[in-house]
Amino acid sequence: MFKFKVTKQSKNSLARTGVLETSHGKIETPVFMPCATRGTVKGISFEELKNLGFKIILGNTYHLYLRPGDTLIKELGGLHKFMNWEESILTDSGGYQVFSLSKNLNLVKLKKEGVVFKSHLDGSKHLFTPEKVIEIQKNLGSDIMMVLDECTAFPATKKQAQESMESTHLWAKKASDYWQEKGNKKQALFGIIQGSVYKDLREESTKFISKLPFDGIAVGGVSVGEGKTHMYNVLKWVGPKLPKDKPHYLMGVGEPEDIIKAVSYGFDMFDCVLPTRLGRHGTIWQTENWKKFTKIDLRKSKYSHDQKIMMEGCKCPACSLGYSRAYISHLVREKEMLGMRLASLHNLFILQELTRKIREGLLF
Repeated sequence: MFKFKVTKQSKNSLARTGVLETSHGKIETPVFMPCATRGTVKGISFEELKNLGFKIILGNTYHLYLRPGDTLIKELGGLHKFMNWEESILTDSGGYQVFSLSKNLNLVKLKKEGVVFKSHLDGSKHLFTPEKVIEIQKNLGSDIMMVLDECTAFPATKKQAQESMESTHLWAKKASDYWQEKGNKKQALFGIIQGSVYKDLREESTKFISKLPFDGIAVGGVSVGEGKTHMYNVLKWVGPKLPKDKPHYLMGVGEPEDIIKAVSYGFDMFDCVLPTRLGRHGTIWQTENWKKFTKIDLRKSKYSHDQKIMMEGCKCPACSLGYSRAYISHLVREKEMLGMRLASLHNLFILQELTRKIREGLLF
């Protein structure tokens, strides 16, 4: 079961609000999805995520396939039951991890039918095809599945970007055909647009992917080192051309100001490891107006005597309980888990509160 409905359209931009409906509930958009890469959001319990208001998280097909294994997860009742998470789950295809982890070790080989790679864990050889990636995600039982794609590295020549895009298109068509034949009504399948930083390739990819009968459209290959100017160009080229009746997912983007910009170009869904990655290193977001954001590194000595909470007026669990910057600074510098958790909870709250304010029309 999958439905999407636009509930309000901005008169000043492509920004919009909507409702996604899966077998596990309704999700108001725009929405940020915390990354439970290996079946957990690092350092954060699912009860805490629920209390923050999150209704959907992201799992990683590559990591869950390698360990503990998709067949084991299926035997144990699927990913929701395995993790004890009753809300919605989106799983990415694992394509990004195949290329990013394996290329570093010269362990990946592209073929027309898919990609052959060696596990970064034990060197064992595996083949990901568009069809196999769908079967893995069916075993996981996620609500939203992503097709296998080749995430184009940056920098890339136009020839490299075009070849990468063509592989993505070939696999997308195979995945779509397979899903039309073997699919079910419980799960949705999203296609992915590629094309690197080249306008004509992005437009070609948008046209190709949008014509296939996917339930949603994602844009990949951004936030891979290309910088904000290139990223915002991609949003400008692609956003206006996306089908209006489908959800638009910008993959791997989690900086607050980038989310605001992307929403203005019609994007509805976002994911990133950034809030917890920053938190684990003692870095937090602050804002006064929810339009401009700054980062502060609590590991710096100047915060060792700072008795203020992380952000004035913040209602996150850490700030609400009055934990001071000095205390969290001490915890993080001592590598105590509590400090990393408090900073991560704060950052997750910031993104949840940001998307709430967008949905309630306070920013657009």
